[in-house]
Amino acid sequence: MLYTTAYEFLKRFDFDEVKRNIYAQTPADVERALAHTHRTVEDFLALVSPAAEAYLEPMAQEARRLTVERFGRTMQLYLPLYLSNICSNSCVYCGFSVEHKIHRRRLTLAEIDREVEAIQQLGFRHLLLVSGEDHGRRSWQYYLDVVKHLRPHFAQLSLEVQPLDTEQYAALGLAGISNVCVYQETYNEARYPEYHPAGKKADFRYRLETPDRIAQAGIEKIGIGALLGLEDWRTDSAFTALHLSYLKRRYRLARYSVSLPRLRPAVGGYNPACPIDDKGMLQLILAFRLLDQHLDISLSTRESEAFRNHVLTLGVTSMSAGSHTEPGGYAEQHEELEQFTINDARSPEEFAQYLQSVGYEPVWKDWDSWL
Repeated sequence: MLYTTAYEFLKRFDFDEVKRNIYAQTPADVERALAHTHRTVEDFLALVSPAAEAYLEPMAQEARRLTVERFGRTMQLYLPLYLSNICSNSCVYCGFSVEHKIHRRRLTLAEIDREVEAIQQLGFRHLLLVSGEDHGRRSWQYYLDVVKHLRPHFAQLSLEVQPLDTEQYAALGLAGISNVCVYQETYNEARYPEYHPAGKKADFRYRLETPDRIAQAGIEKIGIGALLGLEDWRTDSAFTALHLSYLKRRYRLARYSVSLPRLRPAVGGYNPACPIDDKGMLQLILAFRLLDQHLDISLSTRESEAFRNHVLTLGVTSMSAGSHTEPGGYAEQHEELEQFTINDARSPEEFAQYLQSVGYEPVWKDWDSWL
């Protein structure tokens, strides 16, 4: 059966039932999943289950092999450029929430030029444009103006802002956006309103169907994921895998990435109820790589230097470096405007040197070589 949207597909699955299924997996289920050459979401449930914790070493060995076969010993590096911390949503976990009395700022084109000058000195050719979810009537036009302004200066522009309509994504694609990321935060529809009590983000279905609109607009790459720590990470990740399986079947020409953002300290002091530890993060990276050899897996500077060093050979294909999470953070630092605190403070040059020291080629200054 061909489902029209991701919401129609995913509503077939009950969050609590999928959770029970994951926690009921046995060592035999894990071994069966590891024996398969082409894995399904059912295999993924076994690989993210507690039963799979005893199999991390063979999972790591295969993940390393699959990654090298598909991507070689390269790591694509990108830089997030925060355009604005203005937000219309009330999200209990986010430093940009409209509830917080913080200084708000949206960069002008002249201020963006100063950011570009600082970023070009770092050498980056790929920018991820990020903003608070500003649902003002003209906000998407601002993004369009920014993309047109930046396109001549960068080889790749990606976007991570509020969900938009299909026609708006199509216009942004024509202007130069080749990759759009949108994260569901949690796939638990029953509890979703507790985390998003007000603002347009409270519309669970509209957000869930955003990757459909991105694909229908002809954007070549789509990034999805869950915010790890809100709900049980194994279950939210299983729904991410289900969502990915739907998208790959429905929109075969698009490419896909998964991000694994773990909740970090931010204004408001939110404490996640279901935190994921480093061992869980490792298991999750391995499970996604074993599920799909061709999937891009992204890991940001939310993670520590030690953890990123440990997992970079085990399935991750894209990492940020030298990040600032506040508008204007590269030309001038304003820590009070941050969305969250970063955890790996190495400069891009320091990180690139580390990659080279372990036999990896950082792809950031000559982005065309990655294409």
